[in-house]
Amino acid sequence: MLERPQAGEYNDFFTRYIGLAPEGNLITLLEEQQAETNRIFSGLSEDQADYRYAEGKWSLKEVLGHVTDTERIMSYRLLRIARGDQTPLPGFDQDAYMEGNPFDGLAVTDLLDNYNAVRQATIVLLKQLPAEAYTRSGIANQSPLTARSIAYIMYGHERNHLTIIQERYLNS
Repeated sequence: MLERPQAGEYNDFFTRYIGLAPEGNLITLLEEQQAETNRIFSGLSEDQADYRYAEGKWSLKEVLGHVTDTERIMSYRLLRIARGDQTPLPGFDQDAYMEGNPFDGLAVTDLLDNYNAVRQATIVLLKQLPAEAYTRSGIANQSPLTARSIAYIMYGHERNHLTIIQERYLNS
């Protein structure tokens, strides 16, 4: 089983995300989270998915696009580090990624297809890694990071956004 990362395996910025992952098999948790995300977004009309809870905030479509983009980037980092690549990996600016994004012009079903493809690729990658690969360390955004910490960060990042969706979008 994929063990929870320890302090020192990741930048302190990610402590909150890692803490959002409950105890249990992380791969199972990622699969359950995928089902939850699908339930939420597949139940939205296009108008509902275009909703922003305040001026200047992302639409629900943009949130899903952001979650997908972030997981794609983090999964790439996980692959590089798990394979032993010691090349420092650059950071990314989520706001720059959102400028000129196509998400509001896409159907929710298309955004979900993209999300599901990325999540399934992440899950397959995690299932196929040898145990020793999870504790390999690399550098991303000028900070040390282990492969397993990235997996937990991906879960926590999405959990954070799902909580915001429940609190600020769906309960409005």
